[in-house]
Amino acid sequence: MAISVKNNSIGVAPNKVRAVCNLIRNKKASDALKILRFCEKREIALVLTKLINSGLAIAAESEKYDLDNLVIGTIYAGEGVTLKRIMPRAQGRAFRIRKRTSKVTVELKEA
Repeated sequence: MAISVKNNSIGVAPNKVRAVCNLIRNKKASDALKILRFCEKREIALVLTKLINSGLAIAAESEKYDLDNLVIGTIYAGEGVTLKRIMPRAQGRAFRIRKRTSKVTVELKEA
């Protein structure tokens, strides 16, 4: 049985989030937090750190899991809602700007 934690509204494009998710996939939770602490993509690392800490808090509360053996089993980022905005252009035209968001799911399991 795994602990699943989700965040459905991250204001960063999913391909950028996936790059950081690949760094911590199949790592111990403590090692993943260390990697995220020194990751260059600060905003994404902060959100993923909060998700992992939330999963660890759930595991500590349920007392079914050993916190030292928890591993990030699956972590994936999908597309969330896309905010559509308009940028005025020359001669009365308008271009559409798509501000993409992400949905991230982290599952912690025991090794």
